[in-house]
Amino acid sequence: MSASEISESPGPLTRRRLLAVTGGLVGAVAVGGLTGPAWADERQPRGRRRWLPGDHHVHSEFSVGYDNSTNPPTPIIGGDAIYPLSVNASKAQQFGLAWIVSTDHGGPLHSKLDAEQRYPSLLEARRSVPRVMQFYGMELDTPAADHSSLIIPKVPTERDILFQLESRFAKRDPWPADPSFDTEQKMLEALRVMQQLPHKPLLFANHPARSAKGLGVYGQDTPAEFRNWHDTAPDVAHGFEGAPGHQAGALRKDGTIDPDGARGGYGNYPTMGGFDQMTARLGGLWDSLLGEGRRWWITSTSDSHVHYSEGGSDFWPGEYSKTYVYAGWDYADILDSLRNGRIFVTIGDLIDQLDLTVSRTGQGGGHGEANGNTASVGETLKLRGRDRDAEVEVRFRVPRTPNAKGERPQVNRLDIITGRITGPAQDRTSDTNPTTKVEARYGPNQWRRDGDEIVVRHTLRDIDGPMYVRVRGTNTHELEPQPDPRGSDPWADLWFYSNPVFIER
Repeated sequence: MSASEISESPGPLTRRRLLAVTGGLVGAVAVGGLTGPAWADERQPRGRRRWLPGDHHVHSEFSVGYDNSTNPPTPIIGGDAIYPLSVNASKAQQFGLAWIVSTDHGGPLHSKLDAEQRYPSLLEARRSVPRVMQFYGMELDTPAADHSSLIIPKVPTERDILFQLESRFAKRDPWPADPSFDTEQKMLEALRVMQQLPHKPLLFANHPARSAKGLGVYGQDTPAEFRNWHDTAPDVAHGFEGAPGHQAGALRKDGTIDPDGARGGYGNYPTMGGFDQMTARLGGLWDSLLGEGRRWWITSTSDSHVHYSEGGSDFWPGEYSKTYVYAGWDYADILDSLRNGRIFVTIGDLIDQLDLTVSRTGQGGGHGEANGNTASVGETLKLRGRDRDAEVEVRFRVPRTPNAKGERPQVNRLDIITGRITGPAQDRTSDTNPTTKVEARYGPNQWRRDGDEIVVRHTLRDIDGPMYVRVRGTNTHELEPQPDPRGSDPWADLWFYSNPVFIER
């Protein structure tokens, strides 16, 4: 059956299973008196941009297991992740998310299962939980690499787009198995196809250093691959998870600490403050890519499969990890924000707003809208004439309400980080940027309050070439995020990161 022949209406078995599993959960969340976050105030114009939290890596019951005794193998619904899509969306709403992406991973002929069963279930979830925007996508079984979040634009042909991409390029989809699908040549072919589509998808590498054997000793995902991806499809391949999911890996069912558990499931080289080494390492791979001038962004996700209270290693979407995008209440603008780096990330609800702007001296103020004098995350400030200084302003806000653990963690420090842009790397395997440094550290005694916002201002002086600026913050006293030992409490070690602002002169 071709993608164009598949009905968009959910079949009766799918609908009955959905209602049986969810029970009254969707209705309870919708009418249960939950107070929504500030961004959800219906009095605000729907097109006005604001910080909207989301999660682009969420699994449902259609991340299946397989009965390999049959030919082809028979998919087992709920064999890996267990929740219907409407449950994921309801929990996302409960924990304050505005948007999520359904990203089930595949297996033999999974593209057909997606088109025939998961897509109708997504349509049902969109109807039942309308206050959460739900993108269609998948966790791509990436050729010659680990997994990636593949996000499809919300267009009438979204089902057909994913069917074609999954069936042609997901390395585990063909049956019988085809080794030619698991090559970098196949991945670059996929990216060329995506780059040429009229409705371009978006791709972020998931848990990129989970298979790394040590610091800078990479596994399935490598620096050279990311450079090749971005060169091939600069409008599609745009970044990786800064903070991976499975952060509840060190929690038992009752929420107490499992001394043998690992945050993120990083069983070889650990996460660092909950973040992947490719992001957390100052002057590491992320900074190396930014130092080439690449528009390469970081995100933070749940990778939700099974909640820790039911024996899994996961938090619900939005319960612990959030990717904020500066966008209007609109699918297209959210995708545009993800594509163009209007993003900050946080874990443990350490903050719920982060505005980083860089301005020509004397021109500061507000969230930059590429007005020429001021630039914000994802944007570029062009210094003119004799300009050699720039003003950095950071505004962040601590949430007014406790996080999902019932705590209100406080930011202990903010770091302003800079690095030079020196052009394309001569060594495609390079993972360092020696020019990256912590430009300044600010604590409570150095910042000021403006209403419910905390404000930091800093002047960059004698700028003599292209560079970037990014910020991070933490509730700890660590000067640099340290490797997370087994049994680390994910709620005690919290960080947030902005994406960069670029400066040209």
